[in-house]
Amino acid sequence: MTETESKPTEEIDGPMLFGRVLDGNGAGRPIAWEEAKDWSPQAPGEVLWVHVCRNRPGVEEWLEQLSIPEPTRELLVSDRTRPRAFRENNTLVATLRGINFNAGAEPEDMLSMQLWCDGDRLITLRRLPLQTPRRVLAMIDRRERGPSDAGALITELTEAMITRMNRSIVDMNDHIDALEDREPDDDAEEMLDKIALIRRNCLALKRHMGPMHEALEAISRYAPDWFEQHDRREIAESIDRLRRYLEDLDISKESAVVLMDDVRGRSIARNEQATYLLTIVAGIFLPLGFITGLLGINVGGMPGVEDGDAFWIVVGACFAILTVQLALFWKWKWL
Repeated sequence: MTETESKPTEEIDGPMLFGRVLDGNGAGRPIAWEEAKDWSPQAPGEVLWVHVCRNRPGVEEWLEQLSIPEPTRELLVSDRTRPRAFRENNTLVATLRGINFNAGAEPEDMLSMQLWCDGDRLITLRRLPLQTPRRVLAMIDRRERGPSDAGALITELTEAMITRMNRSIVDMNDHIDALEDREPDDDAEEMLDKIALIRRNCLALKRHMGPMHEALEAISRYAPDWFEQHDRREIAESIDRLRRYLEDLDISKESAVVLMDDVRGRSIARNEQATYLLTIVAGIFLPLGFITGLLGINVGGMPGVEDGDAFWIVVGACFAILTVQLALFWKWKWL
């Protein structure tokens, strides 16, 4: 899905990016910012969902109007984005993270989304464009299996956020498979750079997804009573899926390590082979070079110079030395 919040389907109203009033049957109606600020349920099962940009004017004042404690307000609008979740009286407060799929972003560039919910209102807050809320919004607007209450809405958001993480993991595994299929004689430096990038991405994703796992477990364990039993089961499924993704990251990281060791081993073997051949060649020509150098000093009176046989004597001696060297190298299994 290519839709992002940088290209919204409706005009941004104040700090609110969009708002919906769920009817309890999987659908919802749009709501304006002025109406959302003073909204209260008009019918059984109605739930307000407001998605806002947390760094725009008016957000903190509205949170204060809802009687949200000051420490919680600061958490909801701050850039402290480590995933966490806790219960505060009858409300649920959480910070979740998703992978940044905006143009030009790297997989490890995680995006945060804060949420606050009292069972009748769900407020989600972000600073940078995040695609996950738009996917859930599209379900509600299409009236197809949309969430019917606040608990279902939270589980739908977390499930969509976690499902999208699998895309980056699959991409990294595809890159590892492609590197494994490359020829052994390919550029080792280039392959090592790509493998190192994959390892860094795995480590970054795991560093962010580990706390996300703990936050979801806190939601499942400590959420208020309006977070129903079936919602807890859905969160448990998301936790299990996230745990599998963490295991996949471990496997990808280990595969990258094995591939890196293999590439380095091949490169070292090629270098050692080249060094070995150079050593053999040097061992062969060193005594021959010594003899020819010794006889090339142009000292008069050397035997064989007068009758012209000296050249052939030296050539014969060199061939004899070469033959003895090759025989010894073969015997010592150097060749």
